[in-house]
Amino acid sequence: MKRYKSEKARQNILRTYDLILAQWGVDLTERDLPGDFGTTHVICWGNREAPPLLLFHGVGDDSALMWLDNAKALSEHFCLYAVDTIGGPGKSVPSDAYFRAFDDIRWLQQVLDGLELDRFFVAGVSNGAYLTQLVCRAFPERAVKGVALAGTVPAGKPGGHWSVMMKIFLPEALFPTRRNMTRLIDKLTGENGARLVENELFMEHYTWLLKGFNPMAMSFHKIEPFTDEQIDALRPKVFYLMGDEDPFAKLGGKERLIQHGMNARFFARTGHAINQERAREVETALIGFLLGDTGPA
Repeated sequence: MKRYKSEKARQNILRTYDLILAQWGVDLTERDLPGDFGTTHVICWGNREAPPLLLFHGVGDDSALMWLDNAKALSEHFCLYAVDTIGGPGKSVPSDAYFRAFDDIRWLQQVLDGLELDRFFVAGVSNGAYLTQLVCRAFPERAVKGVALAGTVPAGKPGGHWSVMMKIFLPEALFPTRRNMTRLIDKLTGENGARLVENELFMEHYTWLLKGFNPMAMSFHKIEPFTDEQIDALRPKVFYLMGDEDPFAKLGGKERLIQHGMNARFFARTGHAINQERAREVETALIGFLLGDTGPA
């Protein structure tokens, strides 16, 4: 299966990836970690003496786009590692083994070992929120705390995630004209969504992602429901940040967090791009939770 719909699309996605990365305004390095399923690309920056924070982006985007508005502020408090999810449109490169027999937990363990992370914090947005919870569940002795942004508890029947995605992103994502892109961002965001449209480089990169990336390449990441016991274990460990106007919240995500009694904060007039729409508020909440009572030893 091809990740990119054309060579032109691949080149433009990677070109605009680097241009957005240059807008972060921080000193950074990039690493490629070899593993059983290919190479995983990681952006590294921040205070080397500070606690490590592992970051995951959502489906159909990448680390450069996801952390554009947060990279500088977070760098003052953490040593940061932003992972391009393997199979996604970023710089990670899946091998044939990824398409044959991918295993999320095995991949994540190899990333943690490659970065030599024994005790760390973790955070992610959307699908990255699921990966955050999976890391906390699978590696409870290593992952100290997590923050799940624009994501909910993985409970209920498996397979529902993709149907929800289709309801939200279609039909605009199929025809990513400037008009449809603006309409899609309006659907996804709250009162501050216009600031994303005003960033021309953001729009160019996001348009190329929708035009040129094959989202089915991410379907090898299976979102499996957690048991009640596993969810109970997450309750003191994971902080959930979600916008009231997030389509995923309206389609049951907020109700599920409340139903399970999770530690959550809901932001009024805020959509799915919560860490960009409410960057300073989200950063304050994330830093406060992670660097509160318990930190990596």
